[in-house]
Amino acid sequence: MANGFGSMFIGVAGLQSSQNALNVTSNNLANLDTTGYVRQSVLFADRDYVTFNTTAAISNQQSGLGVTIGDVVHSRDVFLDRLYRTESSRQSFYASTSEALTEVQNYYQELEGQAFQDALTDFWGSFQELYKYPEDSVYQNLVVQKAQLFTSRSSAVYSGLKSYQYNINSQISDDIDQVNELGKTISELNLQIQKIEAGNIETAMTLRDARDLALDELASLVDISYKEEVNGVVRVSVEGNEFVNENGYYKVEKQTDKATGFVTPYWSHLSDPDKGEYTYLFNFNRDISTENKNDMGEIKALVLARGDKVANYKDILGVDGKTYDDTTGMSVMLRAEAQMDQLFHGIATAINDILCPNTEASNYITGLTGNGSVTMTDADGNTYTVTANTKILDADKCAVGSDGKLPPQELFTRLGTERYTEVSYTDPASGETKTYYLYNEEDPADTTKQYTMGSTSVNSALITDETLLPHLRQNGDVDQSLMATLAAVWDKESLTVNPNDTKAYSFKDYYAAMIGEVATYGNIYNSTATNLSQTVQSVDNQRQQVIGVSSDEELTYMIKYQNAYNASSRFINVINEMIEHLITQLG
Repeated sequence: MANGFGSMFIGVAGLQSSQNALNVTSNNLANLDTTGYVRQSVLFADRDYVTFNTTAAISNQQSGLGVTIGDVVHSRDVFLDRLYRTESSRQSFYASTSEALTEVQNYYQELEGQAFQDALTDFWGSFQELYKYPEDSVYQNLVVQKAQLFTSRSSAVYSGLKSYQYNINSQISDDIDQVNELGKTISELNLQIQKIEAGNIETAMTLRDARDLALDELASLVDISYKEEVNGVVRVSVEGNEFVNENGYYKVEKQTDKATGFVTPYWSHLSDPDKGEYTYLFNFNRDISTENKNDMGEIKALVLARGDKVANYKDILGVDGKTYDDTTGMSVMLRAEAQMDQLFHGIATAINDILCPNTEASNYITGLTGNGSVTMTDADGNTYTVTANTKILDADKCAVGSDGKLPPQELFTRLGTERYTEVSYTDPASGETKTYYLYNEEDPADTTKQYTMGSTSVNSALITDETLLPHLRQNGDVDQSLMATLAAVWDKESLTVNPNDTKAYSFKDYYAAMIGEVATYGNIYNSTATNLSQTVQSVDNQRQQVIGVSSDEELTYMIKYQNAYNASSRFINVINEMIEHLITQLG
């Protein structure tokens, strides 16, 4: 009887184990399409044994109590997880940069860019016509109109670049919020997992799935490293600084630039904003490269692509190659803005300098040499110190408009200043007082006093009366040589795409070269991103072979466990009939 009831218990153990295995399989099938879910596998084990005799010569005399579920395995490959997150982080970096380059390239070629190219060509064509008929007001007006169109289209392209730059800034801000949210999620999951697994009885598999998914998402945004402690807590570092530990997470704050509104991520616990001391999330002192293992994360790529300001020609013109590579050259948007503004600045200043030529003051003031200086005075009594190399209007050689007045009208004017300041100077030797026109230099600290796209317009005086455009010698004859110089300036190779490029381009060819450089960078980053995407997909496929749920495989297991359940049931029926027979027939 005792043996019969013991056999009954073995059958019950089989029923329970098969039922639990079916539950695990059902859970796998129910989460077939759940993102981040990891397949759970059942491992069966023997229940305890009852020992009857330990004195046997060969082995103990034992009777088993059936089967049990030894463990439900949470199937993961730590190596593949780490490899996937590393490659995903790199892929996000290159994909984000490639997207920025593609947007710039598309904007140049498909949106305002084509209109700008047409405006540039038309502007050049207007000077070719003016060269033929310099005294004809129709062609003078054509130059002014095409200059307005060129300025308008230039501003449209520049504004478009700035607009996309601010779109990137918004994306950076959103990504920083997401990083903090993921840090909070991982921290909370750490505590929940620690509580559940503290007794070493249960594995918090669903919570671990959620935490691993959060780590996957975090890795695509920033460069991370992580380690799981024996208590189940995962410690996470971002860009080499601790982000999540057993006590919580450190928030990434945003420093907002007052001038541009650009946000820069920094570590709140390592910084003191009141003292102006910041520990920024990213360190750009090292070159970004695969060799340095720092080409990781979407946010870093976006910060680099956006840059730290709105660039103009000053960020490329006259800058040495190394400085350019470490500043403007690192950023997709800064490079595009600086190159675009350099083209506009080059055209505006070249034309203005021909219409209103300058020379050094020493060429007009006798005895002004070396370190010497003289003082000049304007109509309001303001004094100006003039040295030998101070720029003034070359009044003897300049052309004039139909009014014959000096100084001649420039085609492009700055919002913040006139081109010249009229001053007077009395020669101490002769006592003669003469009028000079001091050139107001471009102020590096004030963009309104620079010939940039954001602060330059066509001279309103020429819009009102196009005949004021300089085209006459001061004796009243047409200045044909001036017209020839204006027509020829478009073919002068004076601009380089960047300080490291030794090839100079004319105004007509520069825009095409600029687009070509963007396309070259775009192809490099796009091919890298594509290759990395394939690598990520390959690693993920390998990972899915470990963690993924196969409906066919799970259905096979379900049939197997159902058959085991049925077998245990029949086994119990047989034992039940035997016991019944013993009780009713032999009792």
